[in-house]
Amino acid sequence: MADNILLEIKGLHASIGDKEILKGIDLTIREGEVHAVMGPNGAGKSTLSAVLTGRPDYVVTAGSITFRGQDLLAMSPEERSWAGLFLSFQYPIEIPGVSITNFMKAAINARRKAQGLEEMKPAEFLKLLKEKMAFVQMKGEFAKREVNVGFSGGEKKRNEIFQMAMLDPTLSILDETDSGLDVDALKIVAGGVNSLRTPEKSVMIITHYQKLLEYIVPDVVHVLKDGRIVRTAGKELADQIWKEGFESII
Repeated sequence: MADNILLEIKGLHASIGDKEILKGIDLTIREGEVHAVMGPNGAGKSTLSAVLTGRPDYVVTAGSITFRGQDLLAMSPEERSWAGLFLSFQYPIEIPGVSITNFMKAAINARRKAQGLEEMKPAEFLKLLKEKMAFVQMKGEFAKREVNVGFSGGEKKRNEIFQMAMLDPTLSILDETDSGLDVDALKIVAGGVNSLRTPEKSVMIITHYQKLLEYIVPDVVHVLKDGRIVRTAGKELADQIWKEGFESII
């Protein structure tokens, strides 16, 4: 990939129904970088994550997205996941009747099949499961529980980072993962994300607030307003927003 570019978005416009939400997004993420996307409510932050992961109710009307040199928009949501894209949901859904163990086994083996690999051996999978649960300080009993059913808000977010650790994605998109977390849970989630960082893997953090960015320090901060990126700078931009608010810069 030229200049280690992992994700490149050019002139992206996207709508839901007859409402245009993204109005010309240009954004480049290179390997190993952490980008924060900030902005007021309704700016288009979560729409951007939805478009990247292929939600069918959002329609791209112009522009292009390449991921690892491939046309992302030509891929199904499953293919995007298999290629190394991961989304941590703002509101993780419950999946009654499906245990975390079975859910993760199916996800990992589907990706391995797409890569032309054999299914992970049961002993190898269980070893990985235990390691990653300990990694995000999840109790072993959670492995038998139905996905997110009866979980607290903090447990759901921790489960998202556990899934991220299991799948080991190339680009992780955290859509307001800090929403509703107390300080202890925030530190655990941030610690998990930081521990997974490598020179080849990147993170996009979508957030309203600067607090998470104290624990996961971004290389680049983008500010969205009305479907456009209106400012891009380093971590100091998030600090300015925290002190002065969005209106001071947009």
